[in-house]
Amino acid sequence: MTAAKPSPRSDTEAETAAEPPGVLEGIRVIELANWVAAPNCAALMADLGADVVKLEPPGGDPYRHYMQRAIEYDYPFTANLAFQLDNRGKRSLSVDLNHEEGSALARELIAQADIFITNLLPKRREKYGLTAEALLAKVPRLIDVWLTGYGSTGPDADQLGYDYSVYWARSGIMALMGEPPSPPALQRGAMGDHTAALNLLGSTLAALRLRDITGEGQRVEVSLLATGHWILGCDLSGALVEPIQPPRHDRRAPVNPLWNSYPTRDDRWVLLVMPQTDPYWPAFCKMVERPEWESDPRYATHESRNEHGAELAPAIEEAFRKRTLAEWSTLLDEAGVIWAPIARITDVIDDPQAAANEFFVELEHPEIGRFPTVAAPFQLSSGNPRPAGAAPLLDAETGAILREFGFEDERIDALRERGVVGG
Repeated sequence: MTAAKPSPRSDTEAETAAEPPGVLEGIRVIELANWVAAPNCAALMADLGADVVKLEPPGGDPYRHYMQRAIEYDYPFTANLAFQLDNRGKRSLSVDLNHEEGSALARELIAQADIFITNLLPKRREKYGLTAEALLAKVPRLIDVWLTGYGSTGPDADQLGYDYSVYWARSGIMALMGEPPSPPALQRGAMGDHTAALNLLGSTLAALRLRDITGEGQRVEVSLLATGHWILGCDLSGALVEPIQPPRHDRRAPVNPLWNSYPTRDDRWVLLVMPQTDPYWPAFCKMVERPEWESDPRYATHESRNEHGAELAPAIEEAFRKRTLAEWSTLLDEAGVIWAPIARITDVIDDPQAAANEFFVELEHPEIGRFPTVAAPFQLSSGNPRPAGAAPLLDAETGAILREFGFEDERIDALRERGVVGG
């Protein structure tokens, strides 16, 4: 496959294009959350034009200090690019909630917001006086957005969890991944978090729409566990009726040999995705230079091909090993079958399809300069999501933020001196 280097859209280009205001312009968001899922949702709201103030603990969100080298990336960069992705377009203010004035300050800021988004555990929301019930009693138009691991009630409500442990393992997804007899496969970083972030965004926008109609705020709740259940819905809907553990896919003996992966001569991989095989079978046989398969009674129908998958799959693999991925790309397209190359991450960033659809965007950071990142995964014909800037430096705008919320300089200085806020 030929590839053209993507040309990420930039902030400058966005200004030149005279984009209309973001759909959330005028909406003020207070984020009191760490790591990925809830902050990523707030970043998407910032992309849509919302004013997002990120409340961080003294020293900052721990994700600021997390480096991808910790999970075996070997890049020479010094910036936390993952943190930039999930916190772009915000402003930062550190608040010590354990200080006697800290939680009161947070409540004071939230009282002037449209949306409050948090991933605090239930017991911590209670401790700091930041429960949805308490906040909505004082700010009836507030949209309280809560990301939990396991849900807000039940025996595990106050249990800490990451997307690896909750979304991936506890949900049932992990047990179905990886080929037997290998152990279940680990997911890649933040897959569940980013999925939950889209869930959060959609439900938050629904709550805002309802507020437009009724004038009343409400609580929005999303959990990593429920998000995992929804993603696994095809399997879970069956298990709810008949509690049977589905088998893991075995590519050496697939249920459908035309819904399977095969290696090429240059050690690349092709994924065939043909749930209905009959319309493609004649062209496929011709393409792999096995025309006799078309009339072979073992492979003549969709059902017979699936029945003999354990013998047909190795024969298909033998055929695919004769040519490179580039050669197969041409032949597969000409045959009109449904397929995709199993892309490496280095292929993805050079994919001309990504470039054509502006799936990457550039940010400007005051310390590391301009760099590319991933764009919001949706587009609008008007008010298209565009990052407002890079992730904020910790406490870089403390004074400006508090003044916007009506704080006098004397009070701001006093809060700093007592260690309630940073900056």
